[in-house]
Amino acid sequence: MAHEHSKSSLSALTLAAIGIVYGDIGTSPLYTMQEVFDPKHGLVLNQTNILGIVSLILWGLIFIVSLKYVTLVLRASNRGEGGIMALTALTLESVGKESKLFFPLVVLGIIGASLFYGDGVVTPAMTVLSAIEGIKVATPALKPFVVPITLVILVGLYAMQSHGTAAIGKLFGPVMVLWFAVLAAMGIYNIVRFPGVLEAFNPLHAVSFLFEHRFAAFIALGAVVLAFTGSEALYADMGHFGPKPIRAAWFFIVFPALAMNYLGQGALLMVEPDAVVNPFFNQLGDWSIYPLVVLSTMAAVIASQATISGAFSMTKQAISLGFLPRMKIIHTSSKEIGQIYIPVVNWMQLAAVVGAVIGFGSAGNLASAYGIANTGTMLVTSILTFFVIRFGWKYNLALCIGATSFFFFIDISLFSSNAMKFFSGGWFPIALGTAICTVMLTWKRGRSLVFDNLKKHAIPLEEFLESLFVSPPVRVAGTAVFLRGEADGVPHALLHNLSHNKVLHERVIFITLHNKEIPWVPFSERIRVTDLKNNCFQVDVFYGFKNEPDIPNALELCKPFGLEFEALETSYFISRQTIISSPGSGMSSWREGLFVTMSRNARDAADYYQIPSNRVIEVGAQVEI
Repeated sequence: MAHEHSKSSLSALTLAAIGIVYGDIGTSPLYTMQEVFDPKHGLVLNQTNILGIVSLILWGLIFIVSLKYVTLVLRASNRGEGGIMALTALTLESVGKESKLFFPLVVLGIIGASLFYGDGVVTPAMTVLSAIEGIKVATPALKPFVVPITLVILVGLYAMQSHGTAAIGKLFGPVMVLWFAVLAAMGIYNIVRFPGVLEAFNPLHAVSFLFEHRFAAFIALGAVVLAFTGSEALYADMGHFGPKPIRAAWFFIVFPALAMNYLGQGALLMVEPDAVVNPFFNQLGDWSIYPLVVLSTMAAVIASQATISGAFSMTKQAISLGFLPRMKIIHTSSKEIGQIYIPVVNWMQLAAVVGAVIGFGSAGNLASAYGIANTGTMLVTSILTFFVIRFGWKYNLALCIGATSFFFFIDISLFSSNAMKFFSGGWFPIALGTAICTVMLTWKRGRSLVFDNLKKHAIPLEEFLESLFVSPPVRVAGTAVFLRGEADGVPHALLHNLSHNKVLHERVIFITLHNKEIPWVPFSERIRVTDLKNNCFQVDVFYGFKNEPDIPNALELCKPFGLEFEALETSYFISRQTIISSPGSGMSSWREGLFVTMSRNARDAADYYQIPSNRVIEVGAQVEI
């Protein structure tokens, strides 16, 4: 019975993984072959080149997706979680804070995350535009309506995020299974028309294409890489599904369907060279174009949804790891903890996506922007993976170099090829990534400066309490909870309360939140209580970057330590820090100004930590940086 249940669960998770994990890479046949043979690249459409390109795509899927991500990178699990932020945290844990590599690896991880955000803007614009452009293949007169229709779909998609994706999410798996079935069927239909295309499985065609064309082949790699975009999603979504369903979906459904379709498009171009205008929508003839537009639009929306959800998830992780300020996070499902909505991220991403659609105007133009951010993230993943398997897993140095240098060579080749498209559109995701990287590095550095300032002026808590109770103040009924940072001594709120009110509550709790570089901290390890005497207690709460901060809930976990709390008798004292920029030290003035602005607009601490608003007393404190 247990075995049958396990098989059933694996099947359900595999179906869900097909819908969410593989939306991006699954829609790549919409535009890859069309972009490779675009006349602007100067690649002659002949049998030798078609076999070479299809072979490159097939072996790229095998090496990059099957071997690198599905086989190797999915093993780099940070307590079950994946993605560039989880990998960065795992890398930093592996090398240790005392290592000289620690800060450079922090920066590298932030760069990878920033490029992921840049790629997340281009993906919805590219996939939906590519799907809608099918209508101009059927009816060229409809070309002026492609961009408006795309914008309507994208605005509608982002507008529905606040309502959650639970309902539509149930359709993702079946729709994508149908999508991959159609991809495979169209591929087989055209392979039957020209079976010779199966020669592309011979890697010599890819090798000879690279050596014969050299620079032209190097340029072509910038378009070939479109077939691999979305590979980072395999790793990023590991925490939702686990590695087994992701691997099963890839090897049994996704890879066979993609391989068949790319082979089929290659066969089509050999039989009907004129189909190069849009190989995807010409695979079955005119009668199929409108049904394919409908199905591909649904698949594109699913691919976009996965990217949007990924941005929300990564933002939450970045906040917990101290790379971004607190933001309003709304849980859209009472059952699924991973389904969240972050309004600021949603609307900023929509603005950037709309700008990309209007600014570039077509999937062909956007293709120049697509790929550079994705391959940059892939390159960062390869580098970070080396440090994990070397310092975390303690593998032999030669094995570590051998395992990662092969993929590093592939990634650097693909990234270099895409870098050639910088001035024709590649600048867009790089500019977005640079802006986000600057924000994250500024916030990280600013918080470090605040930490150092507080530590420098901190009054040791235990010594203060010892002197305080030599001549104790008047104590009043109830419990006072003071939030206290890791670097703080005596909380400013306590000093102000004693200074102005001359009283102390009969029970005093000092609570300190610790963010660990792991996804989850179990309840059994969440709380540590230290008795400071005179009915004063230090409570340390430990959270992972996937845990939801909730101070009232954390206090409930103190019952085994003999501490029970009545909600109406508990008051929370919070120090609201006002950051002041001072010249001469810290960061440059514009970065300090940016940090001060972010700090003032960060989500209220009481709201973020889910403290009842009617039980909060805030006390101001100024901190210079």
